[in-house]
Amino acid sequence: MFFDVDGTLVPATSSSVFLAGFLGHREELAQAEDAYASGALDNRQVSELDAKGWAGVPEEQVSGWLDELPLVPGITGTVAWCRRNGLVPVLATLAWSPVGSYLTDRFGFHAFSGPRLETADGRFTGRVTGHFDEYDKRDFALAQARELGLAPGSCGAVGDSRSDLPLFASVGLSVAFNASAGARAAATVTVDSGDLRGVLPALSRLVTATR
Repeated sequence: MFFDVDGTLVPATSSSVFLAGFLGHREELAQAEDAYASGALDNRQVSELDAKGWAGVPEEQVSGWLDELPLVPGITGTVAWCRRNGLVPVLATLAWSPVGSYLTDRFGFHAFSGPRLETADGRFTGRVTGHFDEYDKRDFALAQARELGLAPGSCGAVGDSRSDLPLFASVGLSVAFNASAGARAAATVTVDSGDLRGVLPALSRLVTATR
């Protein structure tokens, strides 16, 4: 079961915009992310703009900031429900790898995806060392499924926006959670809820279908 981060686990904003508040380029990045959502910029352009703001920041400083990251309620319960019901919870996201790593460790996800920031001597350099777009996100998820011996049709995805569309088209169940119009149109089912556990009735369909 694949879960998006920005706009899904992190409601109403993105982890990058949240961190940019500490880094000093929040407004510029928010405008760039809006341009990505509309199709005016691609993921590489947004990532390179954001990465510049990380230059000189110590790696260990970021986890302290992430402790304050606004998260939708119900993540712990949803991950536990997935594991009890034979679903492997994975983060399929375009969030920076320090964010994916943090959330994986905190909530017990199986794995995570995402672009990577270059570091040297324990500090970020301001450069991207590994770009990652919505098609890479889909390919990561399908590779995870293969490693687990699963067909894409027996997998599901929960997301909210443009970056989820290729993955939505590749899995058996797609859940648009508090989502954009485009994601709603592409999804199997739409859920609007202030708690991630609102997706569990939809996920129950996947459990029933794969048994």
